[in-house]
Amino acid sequence: MFQDRVALVTGASAGIGLAACRQLVAAGAHVAMVARTRAKLEAAAAALGGGEKAVGLPLDVGDLPALERLPEQVVARFGRLDFVVNNAGLHYRGPVAQRTPAELAAMVNVNLAAPIVLTRAALPLLPRGGAVVNVASLAGFVPLRDAAVYSATKAGLRAFGRAVGEEWRGRGIAVCTVSPGPVDTDFFLDELDSVTPITFSQPMSTPERVAAAVMECLRSGRREIPIPGFSAKLATLGYLSPAMLRVLRPWMERVGAKKKAAFAARKRGTAAGLPPTGGE
Repeated sequence: MFQDRVALVTGASAGIGLAACRQLVAAGAHVAMVARTRAKLEAAAAALGGGEKAVGLPLDVGDLPALERLPEQVVARFGRLDFVVNNAGLHYRGPVAQRTPAELAAMVNVNLAAPIVLTRAALPLLPRGGAVVNVASLAGFVPLRDAAVYSATKAGLRAFGRAVGEEWRGRGIAVCTVSPGPVDTDFFLDELDSVTPITFSQPMSTPERVAAAVMECLRSGRREIPIPGFSAKLATLGYLSPAMLRVLRPWMERVGAKKKAAFAARKRGTAAGLPPTGGE
């Protein structure tokens, strides 16, 4: 079903976005790859074959007027647009009081406003059988201390996808959400010291696993795929019973602290060229 179809993917130069582009190209699709850094993006597109297979479109998705024009540029380049994958994300970690107002606003802009704008701009161009996939987070299932705005944007993205999916059902266009827990990407690793232990209490996914869920959503129109499923159930329980979450949190933080230390040691060993040791 992907042969010669065209997908627009944001946050496409690394991590989940790049993994999704690889899987799309392998399935026969063409990809319009969007990210901020031109050199990195062009190298990623070239690695996927360049030419008609993969085209890099340098853009900061926080530039909403430019983002609104993007779907028409893709159609002008490829002649059609079938899929949109809203994957670009921004996370300034820590308590709200430790972040600037501008940083908090930037998270709302990139994580929530940008997907809304791009989805709306793509609507008139998507054919019946097209799809939009929003990459949210398990943080959108339960509000997390020290990730208040990030949690809020991901909860908002889940709500937007579900509501607009109902609006567009009659058009034959699916709107889906993939909600992963922690993922082993540069987005996660760049500020490893500031990642909370409770995050590490949940199983780590690979970008490829999350990209496979994106592909399943595009293929089947499934409304939402949380990864891992058990973590989504735990997060939902925490949302329904904040008191239970407060009771469980110290235990989850102890478990997560041990996993974080082991994870950091493995990454340091890999960076130093040492053979990997047995992990948890």
